[in-house]
Amino acid sequence: MKFSCEKETLLNLLNIASRAVTGKSSMPLLEGLLLAADADTLTITGYDLSMGIRTTAQVDVVEPGRIVLNSRLFCDIVRKLPQDVVYLETDDKLMTTIKCGRSVFNLMASEADEYPALADVASDKGLSLPQPILKSMIAQTIFSVSDNESKPIHTGCLFEIEGSRLNVVAVDGYRLSVRRETVEGVPGDMKFVVPGTSLREIERILDDDDDIVEIFPDSKNILFRIGGTTLITRLIDGEFLNYRAAIPKEFEHEVSADRQELIQCIERVSLIVSEKLKNPIRFHFDGSYVQMSCVTAIGKSYDECPFDGSIENLEIGFNNRYILEALRAAGDEQVKLQLKGALNPMIISPMEGDKYTYLVLPVRLKAND
Repeated sequence: MKFSCEKETLLNLLNIASRAVTGKSSMPLLEGLLLAADADTLTITGYDLSMGIRTTAQVDVVEPGRIVLNSRLFCDIVRKLPQDVVYLETDDKLMTTIKCGRSVFNLMASEADEYPALADVASDKGLSLPQPILKSMIAQTIFSVSDNESKPIHTGCLFEIEGSRLNVVAVDGYRLSVRRETVEGVPGDMKFVVPGTSLREIERILDDDDDIVEIFPDSKNILFRIGGTTLITRLIDGEFLNYRAAIPKEFEHEVSADRQELIQCIERVSLIVSEKLKNPIRFHFDGSYVQMSCVTAIGKSYDECPFDGSIENLEIGFNNRYILEALRAAGDEQVKLQLKGALNPMIISPMEGDKYTYLVLPVRLKAND
């Protein structure tokens, strides 16, 4: 194999494909990247047997071929090379020479024949949407994905398509996030759960331009096609929470607040909260103000935030991180807050429409909190 390309072209491919490479594996080949040069295209693949990423770019190919190079070492080398054209050549004994400017490296490659193939996913039934929309749908829900492996189904996001409506849902037992969009050209209703780890990598790969991402789910796997990059990952089997039943239909109180002002107030009160001191924030709604306070072993904090509307004498406790992550994800200047009682969840939603819904369960307050 023999090819050449600009350093940035090669580095971009490596940065994407290496996301799917495992650090340590019982199969040494999976600690490497598969390089395949053919015609005028270089394809680099990373795979950990549950998620695979294949990405391509046009390069100057002199001799086609396929090899596997250790991912960590190859990425480190290319990252440190000068800004110039990179020349890579492998001889018949798999000795690979990498040249760039005055830098020269010789690495022993591995045969590519034993590198496992990515799963085949049928592409006859799927959907497509602009990359920024999928990126925002992931960003606005992924923080609610559970990290509890005892219930694997909730370590991913539910993608639910009904008619022209796409809902992305995440839940971890303490909070629930729902993000909704209208999509076109959907072949039919479908549901599938994508691992949160894979969605985080997809979010990093997606661009902010209006290029299209194509999504093709089948019974066991799902394929995301993003420009010259393809990501394939296993779907999670199981019964996802009936999230609609978890969202209250009736509320005693409904007010609106300046989202940024609310965030800043909670952040100030949270300064005495830490991983070791996880006391809840006490929210005391009194008229058109919410009084926030917290008591931990290192001290006390207090602040107030105004809101539009009125709630008389309601006291409720919340985990500061759960409330903050929901408010930061919402994005709007004003948000709607809906409450029923001290033991019922709070709902954060937009002033108009139902683009997102965030549910946060309360924390039972003690006398000294």
